[in-house]
Parts: sequence; structure tokens; C-alpha cells
Amino acid sequence: MDFGLTDEQELLLSSLDDLLERECPESYIAELDATHTPPTAFRKALHEAGFASLGFPEEYGGTPVDATTLVLLAARVARQGLNNGYGLELLQAMDILEFGSEEQKQEILGLLASGDVPFALGFTEPGAGSDNAAMACTAVHHDGMVTFNGTKTLITNALQSKYLLLMAKDPAVANPREAISMYLVPMDAPGLSTNRLEKIVWHISDSCEIFLDDVTLPESCLVGVKGAGFKQLMRNFEMERLVIASQCWGLAECAYEDAATYAAQRVQFGKPIGQFQLIQQKLTDMAIKVENMRNFVLRTAWMLDQDVPLKSQGAMCKRYCAMAAFEVADEAMQVFGGVGVTVGTRVSRLWRDIRGHRFGGGTDEIMVHIAGRQIVKDHS
Repeated sequence: MDFGLTDEQELLLSSLDDLLERECPESYIAELDATHTPPTAFRKALHEAGFASLGFPEEYGGTPVDATTLVLLAARVARQGLNNGYGLELLQAMDILEFGSEEQKQEILGLLASGDVPFALGFTEPGAGSDNAAMACTAVHHDGMVTFNGTKTLITNALQSKYLLLMAKDPAVANPREAISMYLVPMDAPGLSTNRLEKIVWHISDSCEIFLDDVTLPESCLVGVKGAGFKQLMRNFEMERLVIASQCWGLAECAYEDAATYAAQRVQFGKPIGQFQLIQQKLTDMAIKVENMRNFVLRTAWMLDQDVPLKSQGAMCKRYCAMAAFEVADEAMQVFGGVGVTVGTRVSRLWRDIRGHRFGGGTDEIMVHIAGRQIVKDHS
């Protein structure tokens, strides 16, 4: 594969760099983190500059681009130090563009245009995360209506979103994979309530418990085909893992650059600590991991663009990048020493946010389950 960038990619990245410098400086990101505020203004700026519609079909005002371009952009935003700043809303919207009704598509695209998060993904439950077959939230269809009951937990961006893309099962269907459907549920629907969960990671993205108590809506809230919800959601899982991996790469590169700069400036025993071999070893190993993440992400994106079946590749890429990025951030914290754990030092925020990617979008362990069984199958 060719690691060189096309002229179009170079222009996009240059334009994005200008936008990041103008609309997303470190002071802005630090303020968002300190106040637990979403980056709405930056999202709106992204949309106005045309970045938020990249990857959308032309008939909906978008510009089709390949997977490689999308992950390059996601990594570049993350390299600025902004976690979950680009890419995930696009992936969510694609679920609606591919499976939703025309009314649902227009509603979601309108929210994206205003810089809002269109919906939160209502998948995880207290008793069902990686084990999706254990999902207990129910959707009962009756007389042209559907009634929801159950609890979702650790739902990202629920307080920022107008809708919940809810995964719920028909209790009358025995096979859990055929019982799950996808629904677009307004967050202000009667019977729906939330409880914010305070956490140490992802301060600009809220997390909530969501309680559905006899929430009743017209059946038009169904997205796609009844009983095909899990299959619909799986369609974009590979790209989601790749975008998360690219964010890990970008955040890790940011941590590495901060650590290398600090090591060149911090003087101890009469010289910069970067001149001590133990610090040089840390920086070298960090640089190797950042390069490996870059290569892993770009090769996986290239496979997607060439329609090569990923099989175990996507899960391996997500697992490696999440784990390696945290190792880089952890070593960066060590280079900074006590300064690294003080509030306001960027490396501490990167350390916290990268840690969240080791379970967000699929845990390290479930990536082994996905990749491992495919590896065994390929060698059977």
C-alpha cells in the first residue's frame, strides 16, 4: 500500500489545521474539560467548513470520501487533544441514512447542521454490555404503537442529544438476535428519565442511566426492519472501531509530543532530562508505538477502501491502539512527574480520556473474543 497522501487529503488536513488553530485551541479544550461542557461551537464550525458532511451521500448534501480520509481527519482532531471530537457523530448518522425513514433522515441531518449531537446510542444495560443476548429492555408493538420498558446505562451524550437510538427486544421472540430492533426515541418522551453518572474520563461527553417506564410512541419510531436492529447496528461497527483506533493514535501522538517537548526543556542535575538515557528510552518506545498505531490504522482503512474483508483486522486494530495509546500516555505522565497529575496539565487529561477507549466501543477483552475466534476459524 502507498502511505503517501493524495493532494485532496493534504488540502483537507491543511484546512482542518487552520480550523483547529482558530476554533479549537488548547485553552478552549481545557475549559470544556473543566466545566464538563460539550464542544458544540467546534462541531458547528466543523459543519460550516464542510467537514461534518464528509462521508454522507451526495443526495443529502454530503461529499463521499474514503475510509482513509476519514481516519486521517479523526486522528488530526485528536492530535489537537480533543477526545471524541470528530467522526463518531458521522458514524451514528449513517445508521439513520442507511436504514431510517425520510423524515428521520431530515431530522437527524438538521441537528448535525446546528452542531448538535443528533442522538445517543442506547445499547448498554446494567446486565448487558458485551453480552448483547442478555438485553432486557423490551419493545412491545400494539395497535400501531410500541411501548418500551427497561434501563440503559453508561449512555454517552444522552443529555446533549434530542434522541436516543434505542436497541430493544420483542419479548415474544425467542432468538435474541432476531428479537432486537432499532428505534429513534425522543429524549423528552413521557416516561423517559435520566440520571447523570459522574466519571473520571470523557468530561466533555456526559454519561447517563436512562429509565424507560411505559414509554409509548407510534410505530413510525422504528428504524429499518423490525427484528433486524442488531444486524443494522453491526454494519457500522467495523468503521466505529477504526475511528476509535484513529482517535487513540491522535491522542497518543499528542501525549508523546508534549512529553518530548517537556523532556527537552525540563532541567535537572544541570541538564535537560531528555539527555538522560532512561528518558530517551521512554520517548523512543513511545515513538515506536505511535508509528505502529499509524501503520495499523492506515492499513485497516486501506483494507476497507479496497473491500478486503477485515475478519479479525478491525478488532485487532482497536485493541492494539487503545492499549498502546494508554501505554504512551502513561509514560508521558511519568516523564512529566508530579507536574503531570496537576489539574490543567494536558497530559493528565489525555491519560484519563485514552483510558476510556479501552472499554468504549468494545472492551479489550471482547476484541480478543472477536479476533481470536476468527483466527482459529481461519486456521481450522
